Amino acid sequence: MARYFNMDLPPIAITRRDSERLEHLAAVAFEKFPETSEFLAREVERAHLIEDFEYLPGLVSMGSEVEFRDDISGQIRIAKLVYPEDAGKDAATISVLTPVGAALIGLSVSQSIEFQTPSGGWRSLTVLSVRNAA
Repeated sequence: MARYFNMDLPPIAITRRDSERLEHLAAVAFEKFPETSEFLAREVERAHLIEDFEYLPGLVSMGSEVEFRDDISGQIRIAKLVYPEDAGKDAATISVLTPVGAALIGLSVSQSIEFQTPSGGWRSLTVLSVRNAA
């Protein structure tokens, strides 16, 4: 089971529609990806739910193009956050059913999150910018 080493998790927000789909995804993927599914389910559970019309600029949601930094390696990456069926169609996509994808969902620009990966390593990510689909 993944555990956070910084219990001061940043507040996150997810649209109600994304929340419902992500809860379902975490449940059906649990057998194949138990640690990541559990992490995603916890993130969805702790998120503040917003309606689609309440959308906040700079919020990482499904379909967002996110520029983020790995705070441990310093590497900066830009990727579009997608559902698993759309991952891999383009090198610049990242599935929400990966530890990094699950960590990014619901964050806003300048927020950071620390988490443990299924392999036992620790990661820390900071959102630098977000471009949302029109």
